[in-house]
Amino acid sequence: MEENKKRVSVAMAAYNGLPYIREQVISILKNLTAEDELVISDDGSTDKTPEFLAEIAKEDARVRVVQGPGSGIKKNFENALKHCLGNYIFLADQDDIWADDKVEKMLGVFEAKGVSLVMHDAVVVNEDHTEELMPSFFAYRGSKAGACANIIKNTYMGCCMAFRREVLQWILPIPEEIQMHDQWIGVLNDLKGSGTCIMPEKLLFYRRHEHNNSDFSHNTVPVMIKNRIVFLRALHRQLRRLKN
Repeated sequence: MEENKKRVSVAMAAYNGLPYIREQVISILKNLTAEDELVISDDGSTDKTPEFLAEIAKEDARVRVVQGPGSGIKKNFENALKHCLGNYIFLADQDDIWADDKVEKMLGVFEAKGVSLVMHDAVVVNEDHTEELMPSFFAYRGSKAGACANIIKNTYMGCCMAFRREVLQWILPIPEEIQMHDQWIGVLNDLKGSGTCIMPEKLLFYRRHEHNNSDFSHNTVPVMIKNRIVFLRALHRQLRRLKN
């Protein structure tokens, strides 16, 4: 392995993450070896999140905390990604809970399939992780790979994704104007990468609560059309940049 490179990097965007972030960080660290890292970009939290992050980084050398740009969740994730040293990069929200074998199962798929991006299913739970609200996010969304399908209806879910390091060259920078980063990453990987594998295994508990950055509601038709036009324009610019 090259100097300073890691096996796995986990990129987390944090902002006012209490009371959820502690349980999530613990679940992630259970998955990591000494060759791995958890990179947390804190976007100016005003609660006790910075104190917790400083504490956990002091206790565990695998945790690196970086200062976020203060420009919202997309740019905060971009900041975390820019600091990742891993050959495989996993995305993590601050409020979910990982299954204990998530990383090893996903790395096994990368090795077996030779793809550049892997996404697994998730169980949707309530805020306290005491009630199952939805047994399969994939079943709810009709999740599948493919650029065209996910431009029309996005089913990519960032917190369930991992990708090879090479994907960074295609997805950065993440445009300010698009809705979310997960569709951007998934579609660009479909167009430029070596494929996407959709795993049926449920390797994450996805919490639903009042502070979620994403929701399950649908926009009006005019808003949906506008969002797709904005996305396609940004995608066109990025593909031209990559071609030049």
